[in-house]
Amino acid sequence: MDTSYPREERPPPKRGPPPAAPAPRDHLVWAIFNTLYMNFCCLGFVALAFAVKARDRKMSGDVEAARHFSSKARCYNALATAGSVVLPLLLGALIVTGVIHLSKLAQESVGFFTYQFSGSDDEDQ
Repeated sequence: MDTSYPREERPPPKRGPPPAAPAPRDHLVWAIFNTLYMNFCCLGFVALAFAVKARDRKMSGDVEAARHFSSKARCYNALATAGSVVLPLLLGALIVTGVIHLSKLAQESVGFFTYQFSGSDDEDQ
């Protein structure tokens, strides 16, 4: 195998700045929705504050701070949404199970209260 032929020299690829990372999301629409409709323990309002901070930092060019505030806004939005969806469902389930338990208890106690003492009439005479 002959490897003595001249090889083509290619210039190294130009290295420029690394490709820019996509700008972080600010989750502002989600925060507004949570603030207006599902403001569980004011978490929607806290998420709105962090979303506005994330948008301000993104517009000023501070990507790291925008990413930090965006992460906090997403966390508070998730907590507000989960609290507003899960807790009413849990409360509804507790009410349904309580009603079922009370109805069974009422059916059992009907027999106790309708029990007639047949021997009490004989003792009075």
